[in-house]
Amino acid sequence: MRVLAIDSSGLTATVGIVEDTQTIAEYTVNYKKTHSQTLLPMIDEMTRMVDLDLSDLDAIAVAGGPGSFTGLRIGSATAKGLGLALNKPIISVPTLEGIACNFYGTDAIICPMMDARRQQVYTGIYHFAGGTEFEELVAQEAGPVEDIIKKCNELGQKLGKPVIFLGDGVPVYKDIIEELCNVEHSYAPAHLSRQRAGAVAIRAMKLYEEGKAEPASDHAPIYLRKSQAERELEAKGKKLEE
Repeated sequence: MRVLAIDSSGLTATVGIVEDTQTIAEYTVNYKKTHSQTLLPMIDEMTRMVDLDLSDLDAIAVAGGPGSFTGLRIGSATAKGLGLALNKPIISVPTLEGIACNFYGTDAIICPMMDARRQQVYTGIYHFAGGTEFEELVAQEAGPVEDIIKKCNELGQKLGKPVIFLGDGVPVYKDIIEELCNVEHSYAPAHLSRQRAGAVAIRAMKLYEEGKAEPASDHAPIYLRKSQAERELEAKGKKLEE
C-alpha cells in the first residue's frame, strides 16, 4: 500500500510517502514560512525526487485535527483537492494519535501536547500494548495542562509505567509539568518531538485496515473547540445583549 501523508496541524509542516514497510520520502519543515507557502511545493519536490506519479497512490492520509485552525484547513484542503482530482480515498488521522506513533514500539505511556494557547493544550494519552498494539487511554481533548498531568500521574501509578511527553506544547508548559508530574517521566528528543508524516502514514494504514477511509468529498477537519474569531464574535454578541 502506498500512502501520501500530510500534517500541517501545528507549527511543523511535514509530508511523506510510505509504501508498506518503508518510508520512501519524508520532507519536514519547522520554520517561519506559512503552510500555505510550503505545503504544495514540498509535495511537488518530494514526488519529483522519487519519480512518483500521484495517480499511483492508494490513499492520502492527513492529520485531521485538532490543531491550528488555519493549518488544519490548509492540510485538509490540500488532501481533499488531491483526493478529488485523483479519485483517491482520504484517511483522516487524529492529530495526537499521529504524533504518538513517533514512539511506536515503546512500552511507556505517551502524552503528546500541542499548545492551544490560553493556558490550554490539545492532548491525549496513548500506549502500545506489547509495544505494537495501539491503545487510546485518554481520547484527544482540549483543556488545561494541569488536567492532563493529573491523568498522567493516575495512569503512571496504575500501570507502573513512565510517561513520555512530546509536542510543541512541552516547551511552553515544561515548568508546570516538572512541578506537577510526580511519576517517572521524560521528554522526546528533537527528532521525535514534533509531527512526522511517516508516523501519520503508519497510523493511517492501520485505520485503513479497520475500514476507516472516507471519500475525499466527505472529509472535514476536527477542531474540538471554536476558533478565536468565533469566540470573540460570541463575546461581542453577549455584550450587545447586555
